[in-house]
Amino acid sequence: MNKIAYFECPTGIAGDMCIGALIHAGVPLEYLIEKLNLLGISADYQLRTELVHRNTQQATKFYVDLVAESAPKPDPAIDPSETESPTFDRRHHQHHHGDEHSHSHGEVDPEISHTHHRHLPKIEQIILSANLPPRVEAWSLEVFRKLAEAEAAVHGIPPNQVHFHEVGATDAIVDIVGTCLGLDWLDIDEFYFSAMPTGGGTVKAAHGRLVVPTPAVMRLWEMHRVPIYSNGIDRELCTPTGTAIACTLAEGFGPPPPMQIQAIGLGAGSRLLEIPNILRLWIGEKEEGSSATDCVTDVTDGRKRKEGKRKREEGSGSSATDCVTDVRKREEGRGKREVFNQFPMPDAPCPMPNSQETIVVLETQIDDLNPQAIGYVFDALLAVGALDVFTQPIVMKKSRLGVLLTVICHPETHDACEAVIFCETTTLGIRRSTEHRTILHREIQKVLTKYGEVQIKVARTGQIITNVQPEYEDCAEIARLHNLSWREVHRLALQIWYDRK
Repeated sequence: MNKIAYFECPTGIAGDMCIGALIHAGVPLEYLIEKLNLLGISADYQLRTELVHRNTQQATKFYVDLVAESAPKPDPAIDPSETESPTFDRRHHQHHHGDEHSHSHGEVDPEISHTHHRHLPKIEQIILSANLPPRVEAWSLEVFRKLAEAEAAVHGIPPNQVHFHEVGATDAIVDIVGTCLGLDWLDIDEFYFSAMPTGGGTVKAAHGRLVVPTPAVMRLWEMHRVPIYSNGIDRELCTPTGTAIACTLAEGFGPPPPMQIQAIGLGAGSRLLEIPNILRLWIGEKEEGSSATDCVTDVTDGRKRKEGKRKREEGSGSSATDCVTDVRKREEGRGKREVFNQFPMPDAPCPMPNSQETIVVLETQIDDLNPQAIGYVFDALLAVGALDVFTQPIVMKKSRLGVLLTVICHPETHDACEAVIFCETTTLGIRRSTEHRTILHREIQKVLTKYGEVQIKVARTGQIITNVQPEYEDCAEIARLHNLSWREVHRLALQIWYDRK
């Protein structure tokens, strides 16, 4: 079976986070040091790691300590409270996640004399002369070339003329080559990445402030059709180096592919954010008989995007911003139902087995809407990716009766859900909060009754089955077709499932 890696990036991706996750997953730091020494620039840096906590979760933080002729002056722009480690070195603020903008935009610490500005040919020469493992050499060269393409497109110059600034400096070469070394050491065959959070705000660069996402990152996302979403965090989350690594290696972006997990690596960023600032690396083997791309969006250059489990079966060729109504085909024999698709619907992530995931809760109270419209709102919200929708009766000001509408969705779909609520209800405002939930592993099994097939949802905690429920729609359809009670069909399906066990 192929060995695959899935990078889950709830707070984005940066080169140092990738290496931290790889070391946490078992790659020896000593191996990385030994191989990186072959680049001939080891006099410029020292490498180290430490276990840190991000929102109570332990992860590995990777540091590149650049050698300076004199100690760096404190940066008054850095608030010490923004970092969690009391031993935080201000030199790292320029480089590690949350502030790696200098990797491609030229902000170089003037106190570090060994930080060079290099062109692409010089970087290629360093890598080609190092006698690295073949895959590492090829991957590393391609990452830098992807980044050069993006920067060249932004500035309107040929890739070979791009001044990589800090991207070509010691620490970034360590990040990129070190990540490729770790993945090769783990013997990974295929790479997949989650959708990328956009971040927000601005970052300081050599030529002034830039809006986040930065131009190079935006260009890489455009070139590789990367699915993105906003998680509400106004920081630089996806750095040019991390984004280039992802765009170079990814077979696809989206939810996790079918796999048997063997190890998890947690790579920490520097900042304390609203959610754990951790990149999670899932390592496992592809399940036999399954396609790892069933659950992801193929973004490889020039190739046709593979059809995923959640891909719309009709209208899939239209633009994400087209206001259209498509029809999703239900399984054979189940007819068709209209789906509301006038609001953009990104691919929702597959549930993570027995794990925690980030969700968004949307709430608004309504007291002047025809109650019949609520049912329509439910269908429209579920069609654009809401996980759950419910209402509660409430008494509002001036004793007016109303409803509290609550929507639970993934961060990737909250914009589409808000659009539905504003369009289809009379509300003037929506409250939004980010929360975490623990979910069980779920699978769909099928039983064959004398009236037809019924899907059974089975939930587990580890290997222990905790809940078994026939699908409502299947039971309802059989009940209507055969003039039976829904309860009788539900009971029959459960009985057959338990008898089969």
